[in-house]
Amino acid sequence: MIEKVNPRHPDKVADRIAGAIVDLAYRGEQDPKIAVEVLIGHGICHVIIETTAALNREQIEAAIHRIAGNVLPDVLIVPQDALLSENQADDIRCGDNGIFKGAPLTEEQKTLSRIARSIYKKYTSDGKYILDSDRLIICQSNAPTSTLAEDYPDAEINPLGDWTGGTDVDTGATNRKLGSDMADSVTGGGLHGKDLSKADVSVNIHAFLKAQRTGAPVEFCCAIGDSSVDGLPYREIVEEARTYIQSLGGFEAFAEWGLY
Repeated sequence: MIEKVNPRHPDKVADRIAGAIVDLAYRGEQDPKIAVEVLIGHGICHVIIETTAALNREQIEAAIHRIAGNVLPDVLIVPQDALLSENQADDIRCGDNGIFKGAPLTEEQKTLSRIARSIYKKYTSDGKYILDSDRLIICQSNAPTSTLAEDYPDAEINPLGDWTGGTDVDTGATNRKLGSDMADSVTGGGLHGKDLSKADVSVNIHAFLKAQRTGAPVEFCCAIGDSSVDGLPYREIVEEARTYIQSLGGFEAFAEWGLY
C-alpha cells in the first residue's frame, strides 16, 4: 500500500519552493548552510530561512511566483546559529542527530510512481494516487473523470466527483508528504529545504541508495558532529548526495517526486 502525490499538490509546491531557495544558496557558495520552511495557501506564501548564504530577496520572490503563481510572499531571512556555524567551520560533519533507514522499493511502489508520472504528463494540476494491491485510487483535479476512466478502467477515480485542488483551496507545508517521497524508508527527518550537511538530506539519500543497490533494508543512526556514518567519512556521504541531486537537476527538481 502506497500513496504518491504529484508536484502540484500544495505540500509539494511548498517543498519545491524550499528546494528552489536552497538551489539559490548553492549558486552562490559551494557548501552553504541553509534550512527553509514554507507554509503556503490562500494567496500567501510564508517562508522562514536560516542561512549563512547571502540570498537575494528578489530572486526568492521570483522563485515563489514561478512555482506558485500570484501569491503574496512573506519572507524572513535570519542567520544560522553562530555556534552551529563555528562547529562546522573546519570540515563538513554530520549536521544533526537522527535515525535513518533505507528500504528496497517494492513493485507496487514502482508501479504507482509510474502511474503518477504518466497522469501528470497529461494533467499538471494537483493530484494524489493510492495503490493497495489491486485497488487503484486516482484523485486528479481539473481532469475529466470519463477520460481518466478510459486510461484506467479498473480504478476508483475522483470518488466524490470533480475537484479544483491547489493552494487556493488547501494549504501546503514543507516535508508533509514524506510517505510519498520515501515509501518504506520514512523516518523522522525531512528531505527538503536543507543543505547537504544536514543528515536529513544526505544520510537519507545514502540509506535509500544503498538499499536499492543491495536489495536489503539498512538502518543508521548519527549524532550531530559525527565525522563518519556507515563506516564512511561524512564528506563522502555528502558528495554522494550532491551527485544524486545534481543528476536530477537540483534541489527543486528533487522536491518534485522525492526519492522515487
